Amino acid sequence: MLEVKQVSKLYENDRGVHNIDFSMQRGEIVGFLGPNGAGKTTTMRMITGYLNPTRGQIWVDGLSMADHPKQARRKIGYLPETPPLYPEMTVQSYLRFIANLRDVPAREQKLRVGEAIDKLGLQGREKQVIRSLSKGYKQRLGLAQAILHKPDLLILDEPTSGLDPKQIIEIRQLIHELGENHTVLLSTHILPEINAICNRVLIINQGRVVLDERPENLGRTMGETFEVSLEVKGPRERIITELRGLEAVAAVKELGGAEAAPTEPAAASADAAAETAEAASVKLLVTSADRSDIREALFFRLAQAGYPILEMKRESLSLEDIFLKLTTDEPTAAAPSDNEEEVAADA
Repeated sequence: MLEVKQVSKLYENDRGVHNIDFSMQRGEIVGFLGPNGAGKTTTMRMITGYLNPTRGQIWVDGLSMADHPKQARRKIGYLPETPPLYPEMTVQSYLRFIANLRDVPAREQKLRVGEAIDKLGLQGREKQVIRSLSKGYKQRLGLAQAILHKPDLLILDEPTSGLDPKQIIEIRQLIHELGENHTVLLSTHILPEINAICNRVLIINQGRVVLDERPENLGRTMGETFEVSLEVKGPRERIITELRGLEAVAAVKELGGAEAAPTEPAAASADAAAETAEAASVKLLVTSADRSDIREALFFRLAQAGYPILEMKRESLSLEDIFLKLTTDEPTAAAPSDNEEEVAADA
């Protein structure tokens, strides 16, 4: 549905984006992340035809943005960070105006406008002047104009900005529904939003793509080890000894403390007997030796030893952790070529 091939947009001092390369299939909802100034807005403006790239090619449903810009734009719905609204118009007159701009057939305009108003919860505000709308309703209206012509590709820049929690949930549900028949590129600073609605994550830093992966594969991509947090009922030393006896376990650490050192097997003392009687619990972090899933092995070993597991949870890097790691470190990409150092005038 969308192909971005080796696209660069260069400004003075080598700023801009460099060799952006990714593609999207129909029905995908891709989260587009990056710190301020990373190049997200520049990339989206090139995809939508508002900016011409210095070099590279962009195709929308097989149409080149360079060779067939008008036809390609018809397949795109775009919501910029600041919605393109005319404050002196009413909601209904504005949507009809957009329908004309988008070449929606006259016989379908009333139906399309009504559908957009219903989907975005703008009922009862059709005659209201846009300048009198709250920020949340202006955001809704901006999204309504983006979907009015039923585009194949939606480019959304901060679509839930300024919305209250109820509205955010409604917009997320709408994006989910749109993703069933459309391709959605979603830029947002709300990282939990990516986890909630996106099936792919694209992270850009300093003008270059540093990650393109599905959310469930992020940990493996980052070389993450397999770790499990446990709360087990029983004596601390014996539980640690049991866990360290597994070949699949590389380390056992008591949560809140240093790595737990196993004790030598010994006859049960009065203190140990008292500890067992009290049936206290211990919280541990267990690391796999080879990044494999060790939860089943932990369960059977502790069940055989007679120590019940009160809680077991896999620990993994959050999207926030991954985002900070990728956007804080210095870029590892090769230095720009001589061609990349050329300065292009803004379109």
